[in-house]
Amino acid sequence: MNQSAKNWQALVNAGELAAALGREDLVMLDARVLLTDRAAGEAMYRQSHIPGARYADLDRDLSDHGRTGGRHPWPDAADFTETLGRWGIRPDTQVVVYDAGDGALAASRAWFLLRALGHRDVAVLNGGWAGWTSLGLPVESGESPTVVPTPYDASFDEDRLLDADAVQAHLDAGGMLIDARAAERFRGELEPLDKAAGHVPGAVNRPYADNLRDDHFKRADILAAEFSALLAGQAPDEVAVMCGSGVTACHHLLAMAHAGLHGAKLFTGSWSGWLEDPSRPVATGPAADADAGLDAGSGSGPGSV
Repeated sequence: MNQSAKNWQALVNAGELAAALGREDLVMLDARVLLTDRAAGEAMYRQSHIPGARYADLDRDLSDHGRTGGRHPWPDAADFTETLGRWGIRPDTQVVVYDAGDGALAASRAWFLLRALGHRDVAVLNGGWAGWTSLGLPVESGESPTVVPTPYDASFDEDRLLDADAVQAHLDAGGMLIDARAAERFRGELEPLDKAAGHVPGAVNRPYADNLRDDHFKRADILAAEFSALLAGQAPDEVAVMCGSGVTACHHLLAMAHAGLHGAKLFTGSWSGWLEDPSRPVATGPAADADAGLDAGSGSGPGSV
């Protein structure tokens, strides 16, 4: 590894990444997914991708459907680290992830999976695939490159991963729960994916699209001000985030990290995991403290899962 090379832990812009192509310590992951056609992401990858990128499938690589915990169950650490090794990723690898959904489908999920393992140098391409191609930067077609597998030994920081019971305990202890879904889904006015509409009682709403401006993440200082106002004095490690299935919620974790607010937790099963037990309560309408500006977001983005 070139010791003078710059490493990234949250976001990287397209120009910086283009200049780094060919770095021996760099591995890129293409995490594009279409909710309406789950096979389309890999087909798009084969057609065109950033040179050298591997394809990371949301359902096959970034979830474990053999487990419970919502529509995209969090994978076992041993299985995920085996996948990392298959991609040629070591603990000291600089990883960059991109998608076609403003980082929400599913680059930020891949980013947080690695961060939860303690992997330091992992970032999301700001502007994603659309930003890369709009600049006429290099692309290639074909299958994922053949790489020599490498061992990766790590375990998840379980303190940052909450199931439904832990989320209820978190709320009972005065912690904050931020729901990243569109406002109309949070209020229970519509629900295109899960079996009931509404939200976890006590949660507040900030749609993940509120982290964006012109298809890129807002500046770190702007996000810091917005999240600080939302948190209203709560420390970041007293905050948990959720969405429909633990995918787009990771967009908030990335935005907070970009803003220098580290340590927030993920409700891994999110709304779909909450609904696995029909006895759990469901709230509708705006959050109780919406008048304080905590339920002000209205953007929905390309779709929240």
